Amino acid sequence: MAEILNLNMYHFLMVFLRLGSAFMLMPGFMTSFINTQVRLSIALALSIILMPLISTHLPPAPQDTATFITYTLSEITIGIFLGLVMQFLYFSLRFAANLAGQAIGFSNAQIFDPSFQSQTIVLESFLSMVTLTVIFITDIHHLMLGAVIDSYHLFPVGQNLPWGDFSDNLSQNLNKAFVMGFKLGSPFVAFTIIFYVGMGLVSRLMPQLNIFFLSLPLQIYLGLGLVFITTPIMVMWFIKYYEDGIQQFLH
Repeated sequence: MAEILNLNMYHFLMVFLRLGSAFMLMPGFMTSFINTQVRLSIALALSIILMPLISTHLPPAPQDTATFITYTLSEITIGIFLGLVMQFLYFSLRFAANLAGQAIGFSNAQIFDPSFQSQTIVLESFLSMVTLTVIFITDIHHLMLGAVIDSYHLFPVGQNLPWGDFSDNLSQNLNKAFVMGFKLGSPFVAFTIIFYVGMGLVSRLMPQLNIFFLSLPLQIYLGLGLVFITTPIMVMWFIKYYEDGIQQFLH
């Protein structure tokens, strides 16, 4: 009985370390809306449920302390890596929302964002909440959990960590996130260029007109209209990009 209990505790710990580390960095789960106790409870419950499924992929329990510590640090590192990849993928929408907020004149209209415990542009917080809602409605969070489970095929417990692949993957995903964020925010970049060129021409053609008094409300009205038109397309495009990004870890 003692051997069975020790083995089950070893299996549970190996599952919990990777799943819990990734869980604490996954978009939606790391927000302050979910307090630490709830997140910990969910991670523990999922670890218990998934332990019989994943235990077949685990090596025998190590007999020495040094090996056990190595396993522990490796599992935490893999979990953090998976969570960071998901955060980098999610960063593209926040970057696009920041571009949109700057374009329509909301750069100074900031609100507390519970996702990152910081002040952000109102539009950025709004699009972030909309996207998180769509992620949970469309069950994309199941794919995130599936990616962690299937990572035991890609990164078996006890093997040397591919540090070079980790760094390459993170850098590539961060680069793709910037490119995707710029693509999502490109309508607002074009709007900014066209609007300021137009205002510059109006100020030259009508010098007596107070262009600053006219431009700000017009910029906000036109910008909000562009937001209403492009938000559904931006969210759908981002969800497809986010899903494709997670697919790389699915077996």
